[in-house]
Amino acid sequence: MSPEYRRSSHLFTSESVTMGHPDKVADQISDGILDALLAQDPNSRVACETLVTTGQVVIAGEVTTKAVVDYAAIARSVIREIGYNHPEIGFDWQSCGVLTAIHTQSPDIARGVNAAEDDQNEQGAGDQGLMFGYATDETDVLMPLPIHLSHRIVERLAEVRASGKIPWLRPDGKSQVTVEYENELPKRVHTIVVSTQHDESVLDKNDCFSQEAKEVIIEQVIRPVVPSRFWNDEIIFHINPTGKFVVGGPHGDTGLTGRKIIVDTYGGRGAHGGGAFSGKDPSKVDRSASYMARYIAKNVVAAGLARSCEVQLAYAIGVAKPVSVTVSTEGTALMPEDDIAELIKENFPLTPRGIIRHLDLLKPIYKETARNGHFGRTPTKSGGFSWEKTDMAEKLRKAAGIRKSA
Repeated sequence: MSPEYRRSSHLFTSESVTMGHPDKVADQISDGILDALLAQDPNSRVACETLVTTGQVVIAGEVTTKAVVDYAAIARSVIREIGYNHPEIGFDWQSCGVLTAIHTQSPDIARGVNAAEDDQNEQGAGDQGLMFGYATDETDVLMPLPIHLSHRIVERLAEVRASGKIPWLRPDGKSQVTVEYENELPKRVHTIVVSTQHDESVLDKNDCFSQEAKEVIIEQVIRPVVPSRFWNDEIIFHINPTGKFVVGGPHGDTGLTGRKIIVDTYGGRGAHGGGAFSGKDPSKVDRSASYMARYIAKNVVAAGLARSCEVQLAYAIGVAKPVSVTVSTEGTALMPEDDIAELIKENFPLTPRGIIRHLDLLKPIYKETARNGHFGRTPTKSGGFSWEKTDMAEKLRKAAGIRKSA
């Protein structure tokens, strides 16, 4: 077989959405409420869902806590921080209505979480389910390049909007990045899509987003975040391809907590167990075990045991220990995947209580996760995300050496 025949080339695409996207508005409200509750009572049990639409916020869910918070005030504060500050946008923090429908967690669930079926001294999983973590060495933060660049674009959109550098931007928006891979390695950026809400000052005589405004997005938003080694003259740009994006945010589309689970994780790379993160306290393994799975996968790659790694953890409600731990490395591992799985079980705490303690998950850090991705970044406001550390890499390297020589 000739080398030319063996070469493989394909495209992969991921998307992200801005902090002002309706679904992300809902996520940030839910996590803002979670943070307020944890700040007063770290043992709060929270499952908070939010819906946002034209002029209205609906907050519902199950909360058991000693904390006393003003749910409506938190929602308004989050909306203000995002940038919905003017009535002419169609949704603003002062005039929107806020409806709250919160009740306590089911005692039938609580009994299994408070004391695990398999160990009365342990905390049981807050639900059954399967969670995945993923890491790859194609970026320095060990994230897939398409989702990493998509996040950085929407992050940059928010930055230039908040600073006033591009004054005609409004909060809602999306990005999408297509990367060309050759022999499973990223070669170049192929296509970039940006749809961003704007005011009417940048409409041309045809009532369309002007060519000058498109160039501003390319030069001031996209170019600064795409590494020069992936930039090329053949990139296809689609900037506000519908021609106009004045009506947006909750006024344009209804937003719901937990509807951007692929944006929140790896942009379609690897698998997803289906559970959302926002509004859930860490007793819910949908959130805490997903963070642990990312932490494990990142440390496996950082240790050099594989170039990419996907970790699956699965739990039964009310049971502390995972029912399965599975590793997939896309054929890049330096040792058998089953051996890596054994190293994980030997070196990482995998019960809900162990995960919470190791990653220090009872702090009010969650609103910051609800925008620009839960993985692959270290925001300064929260002091960084514990699941992004690679502090177990050296221990894994040593353990792998011992296992190989045994």
